[in-house]
Amino acid sequence: MTHLWGDARPYHSYAAYCRRTFGRPMQKLPVDGGFTCPNRDGTVGRGGCSFCANEAFTPAYCDPRRTVRQQVGDAIAFHRRGFAPGTGFLVYFQSYSNTYAPLERLRQLYEEALACPGVAGIVVGTRPDCVDAAKLDYLAELARRAYVCVEYGIESTSDATLRTIDRGHNFAVARRAVEATAARGIAVGAHFILGLPDEDDAELLGRVRILNELPLTTVKFHQLQFVEGTRMTALYDAQPVRFRRWTAGEYVELVSEILRRLRPDIVVERIAGQTPPRIRCRRPWGGMRSDTLWRMLEKRLAEKNAHQGEFFVSSPR
Repeated sequence: MTHLWGDARPYHSYAAYCRRTFGRPMQKLPVDGGFTCPNRDGTVGRGGCSFCANEAFTPAYCDPRRTVRQQVGDAIAFHRRGFAPGTGFLVYFQSYSNTYAPLERLRQLYEEALACPGVAGIVVGTRPDCVDAAKLDYLAELARRAYVCVEYGIESTSDATLRTIDRGHNFAVARRAVEATAARGIAVGAHFILGLPDEDDAELLGRVRILNELPLTTVKFHQLQFVEGTRMTALYDAQPVRFRRWTAGEYVELVSEILRRLRPDIVVERIAGQTPPRIRCRRPWGGMRSDTLWRMLEKRLAEKNAHQGEFFVSSPR
């Protein structure tokens, strides 16, 4: 069976999206632009969100002391053996809040990235309270000549949860940022964490309706990870009853049900996070790789004869 996203996978994959958008495989190349975060420097708060451990998802070759061009070269050299023939590149500004700087600084970094050989566009990870009209207008101008996606860390649609994790903004801020970005013709991604305090499976499934209302291009899900030394891990040790801890099978079951409710045009870029071995992190699934979870998900959806968007019903206008 071929689905509306163009292949037989039971979910709308990022590979299918890249094939349609670029006509070839694409590889994201993370770089560190030397940004910080308003939830760290005192503008919104200090210490960051309670779950945050930036080093847990930043590749070792990302180094803000090196130029963007140098980091792109390092990333290509690091990944070279894994590239399919004809692979293109997207420079991923990943670490911290990558719109949290004056516009001229952003212009310098983004233009440097787009000038690198083989680079077809940029993906900008940021917080929804770190964009304004001028920055979005500039990104819209860039998007008319190269691929641009702004990826927002939203984490939860619940204001109570956002307060618990010391996020520093509410969901209304995220909604406005997503809508303002999409209205300018810019691709929009969103990141959500599953397993945050006081959120159970039924609540997470119910919130897919809210997610479906957002004009999103891509979405990433991952399980809450307990990195040693974070305030989130300390909260878990003090009040474990507030947390939902899944086996790998239970987690895949939850994700499969989320996808059955998810709007079918939304691209599912990730379903789980994975920390490098050097990071002190509690790994209840024994260090299982994310590709294993993808295979488990496809198997579970096949067993159910299910697919993304199966239960999606558009809201009347």
